[in-house]
Amino acid sequence: MRFAPLAAAIAAFFAVPVFAQTPAPAVSVIHCEHLIDVAHGKLLGASTIVVDGDRIKQVLDGTQQRDGANVVTVTGTCMPGLIDSHTHLTGEFSKSSYSDQFRLNPADYAIQSTVYARRTLLAGFTTVRNLGDGNNESIALRNAINKGLVSGPRIFSAGQFIGTTGGHADGTDGYRWDLQGDPGPKEGIINSPEGAWKAVRQHYKDGADLIKIMPSGGVLDESSSADNPQMTIPEIQAVVAAAHDYGFTVAAHAHGAEGIRRAVIGGVDSIEHGTFMNDEDMKLMKEHGTWYVPTIIAGQFVMGKAKEGWYPPQVARKAMEVGPIIMGTAGKAYKAGVKIAFGTDAGVYPHGENAKEFEYMVQAGMPPMFTIQAATLHAAQLLKHDKDFGSIEAGKYADVVAVPGNPLDDIKLMQKVNFVMKAGVVYKEGGQAVEAAIDK
Repeated sequence: MRFAPLAAAIAAFFAVPVFAQTPAPAVSVIHCEHLIDVAHGKLLGASTIVVDGDRIKQVLDGTQQRDGANVVTVTGTCMPGLIDSHTHLTGEFSKSSYSDQFRLNPADYAIQSTVYARRTLLAGFTTVRNLGDGNNESIALRNAINKGLVSGPRIFSAGQFIGTTGGHADGTDGYRWDLQGDPGPKEGIINSPEGAWKAVRQHYKDGADLIKIMPSGGVLDESSSADNPQMTIPEIQAVVAAAHDYGFTVAAHAHGAEGIRRAVIGGVDSIEHGTFMNDEDMKLMKEHGTWYVPTIIAGQFVMGKAKEGWYPPQVARKAMEVGPIIMGTAGKAYKAGVKIAFGTDAGVYPHGENAKEFEYMVQAGMPPMFTIQAATLHAAQLLKHDKDFGSIEAGKYADVVAVPGNPLDDIKLMQKVNFVMKAGVVYKEGGQAVEAAIDK
């Protein structure tokens, strides 16, 4: 995905620590009808979660009372706040997206992003990795959320994409010659290991949390291939070396088998999409401990919209190539034992519908419990923040969501989140937004 920029000055204006949070009640008690223990893969009975400030203090069996506490009773099944490992919160694709970039101003995208962030949070996703934007607008959104100016999930932002000239990261693809310019490392476009180092260092300067690279073609850009390799192994290795120096992980958009192979050999932390992943790629990923984020929903969505005439012919052709394959690849990777974290490519499809990915993952052959673990514990491990969130345990952030009924019996219930707490603050209760929290 590629979206129009937001002025980098806004990012600096709102700069605050990553985990700044809205003030929470001193002590809250959540009575859950059932609780999913993702660490052990178990559905527990009635449970009590004691929250002190923004952290979980205790998790107790049964319905236990606590004098003077704010008590919330949740019907259905509680679980950790959900994590979407692949989002683009600052835009949402539509029929007009290719022309919108010439009509809309940065302020338009900034305002839209606050709406998309709210939808995502109310859908139960308390944390996201935002994997690419036009000009660091998601960094500004992250900072605004952390400062309490707007409501949304906890964001880990990759800032701008990094890729090569004419590749999936090049926002001038499809422009006429006199408008193309010559984007360079500051704009995330590299053509050498030296350029890679400069681009990563620029991301550090801009305040990014991680790095996103494009070592293969993509679907929605106006180039001709969805799967050709677009970065050399030395370029990928340079990005990874620079990123790890600065404490960044590296996510790699890659549809094609050769692009996946190069990215894994180059040392990336995760492969996104992975449509044409082959047996050699899966073996390499297991050997290197590389995570896989399938984004099945994005493939299904673009395939459907291509049939409705949403995209230019070249893009529609690529959508029809990728859409039918992603689900099968995800199922095969699961059976092969590749590490899988939940992610959706939100923004390719409408924000707030993220949980439909659970249904597609089950259709691909993954057990319901595994899909929930992928969206909680596994995704937190991918972010290297599993000490802070990803399971309901004492000491972790009080990120708790719930659905009516048992999602292990009906995974579609994940699309009906009726309770959302992020860092001790309730944003949704009884299926309704808590406007006092949303409009703080």
